[in-house]
Amino acid sequence: MLGEDMRARTTLVGAAALLVSAALAAPAFAAGGSTGEGLAGGGHAATRKAVEAAVTAGVPGATATARDTHGTWSTTAGVGDLRTGEPRSAADRYRVASITKTFVATVLLQLEAEGRLSLDDTVAKWLPGLVHGNGNDGSRITVRQLLNHTSGIHDYLADPDFRRTYFTPDGFYAHRRDTVTAQDLVAIAMRHQPDFAPGTSWNYSNTNYVVAGMVIEKVTGHSYATEIEHRVIRPLRLTATSVPGTRTALPWPSSRAYSKFANPGGPTYDVTELNPSIASSAGEMISDSADLDRFYGALLGGELLPPRQLKEMKTTVASRIAPNVRYGLGLMDTRLTCGVHVWGHTGGIHGSASEAATSEDGRHSVAVNLNGDWTGDTGAVTEAEFCGGRGDVP
Repeated sequence: MLGEDMRARTTLVGAAALLVSAALAAPAFAAGGSTGEGLAGGGHAATRKAVEAAVTAGVPGATATARDTHGTWSTTAGVGDLRTGEPRSAADRYRVASITKTFVATVLLQLEAEGRLSLDDTVAKWLPGLVHGNGNDGSRITVRQLLNHTSGIHDYLADPDFRRTYFTPDGFYAHRRDTVTAQDLVAIAMRHQPDFAPGTSWNYSNTNYVVAGMVIEKVTGHSYATEIEHRVIRPLRLTATSVPGTRTALPWPSSRAYSKFANPGGPTYDVTELNPSIASSAGEMISDSADLDRFYGALLGGELLPPRQLKEMKTTVASRIAPNVRYGLGLMDTRLTCGVHVWGHTGGIHGSASEAATSEDGRHSVAVNLNGDWTGDTGAVTEAEFCGGRGDVP
């Protein structure tokens, strides 16, 4: 979900139900297998090494899947369960956090293509009175500004009380099964003044996408989850992808999720069970790496949006994520060291760090997940897949 989502590592450090012993908290490296279909000489050795490096750095386990013109290839490393030693699987389902934002933006752009709203509509047009108080004014904020994070609305995740409640061990133990409404999350943000006047700067705010999900519901009469299911998940046959609502468990197959909170040198906690309503339409979804490859490949390949809306989505502004990252409408444009531009998103939530990226034409994609939130470099996996050399032996 959340934060400026990590490029190299998450800073959202989660919490847990199960304290794992120090001996198990830093597992020795154990590589899983690699599988490929129809690779015809294509290679992913650099990608595999980047996945292994995350485990060497201390993440319990990692899983990644790439999809290109040669076929589909997957690799895993480390463990999915520190108690049993069960390895991670290429089929693992995991919380994708802020990757949800691309799904939400896609639905809103489809609605624009259907003439049911405009990106230049104000928030107040659809949700009168929602964004107000402490200098907040929904009549000055457009849907476009929600989607590219130029609205100035404060990020509810940065609220100190919210962080104490959900991102400390004691708070997480007490509140991880809480149900929080979208209105609750926006109300937290409204306790704060805007970060800046709408359209004058950039700041990553999860509140933007909570409001965006509420706009979808107002326009369609259905929840954002229903619209994503109807418009994206079913048409693309994303069988591992879901919007869980208030369900606390991960669907099978999946690994456990682990966190150290804000103390990378501290104990490791099992944070698998979590009511994701605290993320709402900013980061609630669950998927697997193969489905994310399919989704981003279809999106950039023009299967989900008409050309005009896809161009809107890819119209970017400078971000504070990293010097080489610009932000579109729920979509990051990342310039890799080899000069290649990839499109996708990152995601970080309790015990889960993810990244998905695809080429300009959608024909080459990779998605990776780490089941720990305190170290590891998802960006290195993307870098390796697109810049690491296709002549390596798989």
